[in-house]
Amino acid sequence: MKSILISLLFLPTLLFGQLRDSVYVKNEIFEVVYSEILEQPKWIKYTVLCPEGNASRTGMDFFTHNTIKTSDALDYVKNVYDKGHLAPAADFNCTKEMLKQTFSYLNCALQNQYLNRGVWRFLEAHERELAKNEKISVMIVLVFDEKSEKLPSGATVPSGFYKYIYLESTKNTLKYYFPNETPTKAKFTEYQIPN
Repeated sequence: MKSILISLLFLPTLLFGQLRDSVYVKNEIFEVVYSEILEQPKWIKYTVLCPEGNASRTGMDFFTHNTIKTSDALDYVKNVYDKGHLAPAADFNCTKEMLKQTFSYLNCALQNQYLNRGVWRFLEAHERELAKNEKISVMIVLVFDEKSEKLPSGATVPSGFYKYIYLESTKNTLKYYFPNETPTKAKFTEYQIPN
């Protein structure tokens, strides 16, 4: 039994070799630098493509990758963290194929459920409203520091999120910082960083 447990502990290393701190991936939906060590994205960029799409996400769930060690469903069990889409599914629901790409664990962060379902969600809705009239590009940078908790399942919880929304028409960037905790402010605008 003990040898089985030891084998399971080393399984990720055996499957993936040396864990990488920064793996760059670009697809049709987003580009990301992912840390296999943290089992979380370090940053992600995307452009809102479907602010008014209506493809159904019924039956979709997050998926792992054969060549990149990501977080997985076990990291989200019995804790306060949602599988937080970084590039929001609703920004890419033109087609079922586009929508499915957002369900990659490369696009998923351990995000406090009250943040994810509250002010973060409202900011995502705001970026879609903006995208109805102009090109909107977004970059999210995850913060890992001494406050970042490593879960028993292996993934590291980001301590916060910077979100930069670039408005093409005015060349202006809206900047926000959200601690990865239950929000203490009611409006996403209260998390905006002055230019």
